[in-house]
Amino acid sequence: MFLEQLFPLISFAFVMSVSPGPGNFLLLASGANFGLVRTTPLILGISFGFLTMVLLVGLGLGELFKVFPAVSLVLKAACLLYVVWLGIKLARSTSMGDENKASLNRPISFVQAAMLQWLNPKAWTVSLIVTVTYTSTDTSTESFFASLLSTIFIFALVNIPTISFWAIGGAYLKQFLSTDNRIKYFNMAMSILLIGSMAPMIINS
Repeated sequence: MFLEQLFPLISFAFVMSVSPGPGNFLLLASGANFGLVRTTPLILGISFGFLTMVLLVGLGLGELFKVFPAVSLVLKAACLLYVVWLGIKLARSTSMGDENKASLNRPISFVQAAMLQWLNPKAWTVSLIVTVTYTSTDTSTESFFASLLSTIFIFALVNIPTISFWAIGGAYLKQFLSTDNRIKYFNMAMSILLIGSMAPMIINS
């Protein structure tokens, strides 16, 4: 990767990672309910899901969306249903760590987190931007693959610590939310934000 691309890529990765969205709202909620350690699979799943998308788009999967535009519509519908399902389960939870009361009594798994990314059309679009903008245009296959893997590695170095701050923020709220049934209202608020984060996708459909 050319040195002049490094800072723009780091900046882009930071902005994309830190901005509010479905994944980060889930991280905040999970951190508040389960703490940072038990939220780690969610952190890694979100990052892995996105980075595998960058790899697949770099290998040519992005052309599928150009040839078959309907694929994007199917992904939007699937993503919306999946997020609404997660939001409803979250809203019904009085405490995600209480198996007797909670609708979500376990942290979201690595695979579930990755699925959230794989079904997200916005994430596919960002993956396309990353590959087109920050990978080498050299016709050499070796140079292209080296550039693609370097891009993925650098994005991961920025993405994982950045999205972790959302989970850390939630973990700091845990003690405050553990009294007076506050966690119930917090989960309801997170559910609204989670489902509401789908509005731009619906409006731009």
